[in-house]
Amino acid sequence: MEKTKMTSQNSIKDFTHVHNLTEYMKIVEKIVLGTKRDDLKVLDIPAGNGLLAENLRSHGHTVTCADFNSERKEYDYVNMEMKLPYADASFDVVICLEGIEHVIAPNSLVSEICRITKPNGFVIISLPNVQSLFSRLKFLFTGTFYQFEPEGCRHPMGRLIDRGHISPVTFVQLNYLFGESEFKPQIVTGDKIKKKILLPIYPILWAINLLFLTLRSMKNNDYNVKTLYKFLTSSRCMMSRSLISVWSKSKVNSDYK
Repeated sequence: MEKTKMTSQNSIKDFTHVHNLTEYMKIVEKIVLGTKRDDLKVLDIPAGNGLLAENLRSHGHTVTCADFNSERKEYDYVNMEMKLPYADASFDVVICLEGIEHVIAPNSLVSEICRITKPNGFVIISLPNVQSLFSRLKFLFTGTFYQFEPEGCRHPMGRLIDRGHISPVTFVQLNYLFGESEFKPQIVTGDKIKKKILLPIYPILWAINLLFLTLRSMKNNDYNVKTLYKFLTSSRCMMSRSLISVWSKSKVNSDYK
């Protein structure tokens, strides 16, 4: 991530974003294209470098990019910590990649995202996977999650800036926040495995986690709870650097595997 400073008459705005098409972006693109739906109306927030939007547009979809950086002139200038400037049920798909962890109140952002998503639409979220085995080990020894270093947090102090990684959100929290708007998890996946050097000990940790969660699941006959435990014990939830999830009120049909 590279920090860029922009100076205007009234303020200095700091923001960060990647400059390449990342693995999690490629996965999200496959999920959207896998629906086989034509001309989806998509919101990409925060849009970052705009490369994902470009790819989706090349397949016929209409993509609105929103961010508070000035990477491209056509971006809607939007602060994710405020009410989003879109009408209810405006988009078929809302994509929020590596953004929710940068806001101080993730619940407000999720509520707004659900508000602007059409009833038959869906939301795709990616965020640092604080539930990965590597992140758990890091927390055990340091008290901090992977990608949530103390020096990475910044206070606005009257400026509109990127706060950094300040809100570690788990899949269980996401499930609750989206559940407030009656959205349910449809797909849970992830990108690359983090710290492959630790692969020899991951199976042991995974087996212990699977045992405890399976025993808890057996005590509950609620279908939604059992589905949640299934996602929590998946290989992607255990191993990936970024956790990618799809949320909707109805089933999302995508041939993404």
